Amino acid sequence: MHSPAAPSFAQRALRHPSFLIGALLSGLLAAAALLSLFWSPYPPAEIDIPNKLAPPSAAHWLGTDSLGRDLFSQLLVGAQNSIVVGVVAVGIGVLAGVALGALASARRGWVEELVMRFADFTFAFPALLTAIMLGAIYGPGLLTGIVAIGIFNVPVFARITRGAANAVWAREYVLASRAAGFGPWRITLDHVLPNIASVLIVQATISFATAILAEAALSYLGLGTQPPQPSWGRMLNEAQTQLFAAPMLAVWPGMAIALSVLGLNLMGDGLRDLLDPRLARRR
Repeated sequence: MHSPAAPSFAQRALRHPSFLIGALLSGLLAAAALLSLFWSPYPPAEIDIPNKLAPPSAAHWLGTDSLGRDLFSQLLVGAQNSIVVGVVAVGIGVLAGVALGALASARRGWVEELVMRFADFTFAFPALLTAIMLGAIYGPGLLTGIVAIGIFNVPVFARITRGAANAVWAREYVLASRAAGFGPWRITLDHVLPNIASVLIVQATISFATAILAEAALSYLGLGTQPPQPSWGRMLNEAQTQLFAAPMLAVWPGMAIALSVLGLNLMGDGLRDLLDPRLARRR
């Protein structure tokens, strides 16, 4: 008798509720950012004082803020900033962190020790502190926030890459490649990186969620995106003076941040289950 074929990745994904919910919420974030590139009900920075603090209506679907700006338009365009910060900041962490972690694992000895101590040193400067230092030198802004979050991501990916790569270096096929005379960089490219890709993908998804949350926090404190460019974090900052008069001003951006972070975290957890062979077999 033939044994039943193992379910494909797509089949397992469709049976994974966390992954499905996370993918749906993350898809809504991406769709909002994409839609805002071509359309929004109003220019997000357009001030209309006579219509300030207007309730939701056919003209303004989510109402307006204290300056009469359309909240739905601000939320749509604010999604762009979240996507840009997440992609660039995580990209910085992946490129620099994976390179350092792979170097530490391939060379070992004093090189590994130097890279790990560098990671420990960088961990002493969280994104907020780095943004404050960069803001004092170059001024606050979106680029400052991206660089600060990206720098924080570097030691995260360096540590994860080094730990996962060390496990791969102990495998028989890697030992066979070394016995065949292949150098550390050839082995790293051919065997190590492909076998730790799933770990890095999961971490990138979770770091994306962290980057969105960090950007909102920096913008809330005035260190991230600057006016008139919309930002969910700055919308929360501006809403705090109107909490009793118009509490929905804080609810909408707060929900956008919470659902985006929740979706990416759920998708990351789902990817971990789907890409891990041991967990995949249980399903």
